[in-house]
Amino acid sequence: MVREPQRSRLVLREQATLHRLLEVGLPVYCGAPRTRYVALTFDDGPGPYTSLALHVLRRAGVHPTFFLVGRQVALYPRIARQEAALGTLGDHTWDHRFLVGLQRSAVTLELARTKAEITQKTGARVQLFRPPYGGHDRAIDRDAQALGLLEVIWSVDSTDSVPGPQTRWFRIAHVVDRFIRPGSIVLMHEDRGQTIAALEFGILPELRRRRLIPVTIPELLALDPPTMRQLRAGPHGCRGDGWSSTRSTSS
Repeated sequence: MVREPQRSRLVLREQATLHRLLEVGLPVYCGAPRTRYVALTFDDGPGPYTSLALHVLRRAGVHPTFFLVGRQVALYPRIARQEAALGTLGDHTWDHRFLVGLQRSAVTLELARTKAEITQKTGARVQLFRPPYGGHDRAIDRDAQALGLLEVIWSVDSTDSVPGPQTRWFRIAHVVDRFIRPGSIVLMHEDRGQTIAALEFGILPELRRRRLIPVTIPELLALDPPTMRQLRAGPHGCRGDGWSSTRSTSS
C-alpha cells in the first residue's frame, strides 16, 4: 500500500511526466523496459460487463486505465464513477468513429464532448486519449494535443475483439501472456465476457507468477517513461529486447 506522502509525490511526478510527453506531441505505445511495470487498459466502456471487470480487478488490487466512449458514459454514469474510483479514465471519442478522414471540427467535437462528459459525470480529470481502432494521423495528433490529451496507443493487443475462435478466453490469455513484457501497454475491452474470464483465470495469475506489476498509464509513464528514441520509433520502439505487438481491428 502506498503511503500518502509517497502517493502525493507520485501524483506530482505523473503530472510532470504527462506534461512533458504532451509537449513532445507524439503518441505513446509503451513504457520503457527497465522495471517490472505494465499497464492494463480497457476500451469501449462503460457497459453491462464493466461491473464484472471491476469486481475482478478490485479483488486483485489492480488499478487499470479505462478509455471510455462518451455515449456510453451518458448511459452508464454510475459505472463510470466506479471506474474512476478504481483507476484512470481516458477519452475514446463520443461515437467510436474512425477519425482519419473526418473534418477537423468533427474530430475536435468527438474528443471535446467526451472529455467534458467524463468530467461532468465522474469528476475525473481527463488527460489521456486513445483513437478508435488505433487510427490516427498528424492532424488528429495535433487536435488531441490542443485539447490537453496525451495520445496513448498500445504495444500488446489481446485480440479479444477479433471474431472467431481466438476470442475464447484461454486464447486471449495466451496472447497476452506470450507478448507482455515490462513496459507493455495491453489493449483489452471491458464489454466482452470472454475478456473478463481471460483476465481472472489467465492474465492476472500469469502477471503474479512473472512478478509483473500492473499500474495505470500515468503511473507507468512516471515510473518508467519511454525514451525519446522509443517515442520517435512509434510502435517499433516497443519491439526491442523480445517485445512484440499486434494491432486491433476494433478498439
